[in-house]
Amino acid sequence: MTCPICHKPSTPEHRPFCSQRCAEIDLGRWLTERYKLPERKPEEDEDSA
Repeated sequence: MTCPICHKPSTPEHRPFCSQRCAEIDLGRWLTERYKLPERKPEEDEDSA
């Protein structure tokens, strides 16, 4: 498995990352909303049909 940040081999201690630094870079991207989950639009209420 390779590190999703720098593509070096991952280490068991920091898996899936290669180091604490890459893990912190990834966390920072989530916290600053650089990564986002796709928005799901609410489906219509099936009971109202």
